[in-house]
Amino acid sequence: MKFMLMIWSNPENWDALPPADRAALAGDAVAEHAAIDADLLRSGELVISAALADPITSRAVRVRDGVVTSTDGPYAEAKEYLAGYYLVDCESVDRAVEIAARIPDARWERVEVRAAMDVAGLEM
Repeated sequence: MKFMLMIWSNPENWDALPPADRAALAGDAVAEHAAIDADLLRSGELVISAALADPITSRAVRVRDGVVTSTDGPYAEAKEYLAGYYLVDCESVDRAVEIAARIPDARWERVEVRAAMDVAGLEM
């Protein structure tokens, strides 16, 4: 089954951490993500992983009555944003949760695990 492991971030939570903790977490996180990628590639479970650019670079696209509109940036009221993701193909949700728990961001934010669905609406 495929699972999307979505890494959520809230700058307020990050800013609330003591500077020494932020520095340690940031430095360790790069190495930990690289190790997770390597392990998942070796096991054949990694489909893709990526960090996402700052939400200020995003565009929101809507089509209403055939008219396309595109606006800059995220919603002002949103505090949390999607910071990155892993798409994994593993045996069970339990295994997906095990992988998500290794993601360093789970220690100060949250990683959401969601089953991916195919076009027929069935879990992959």
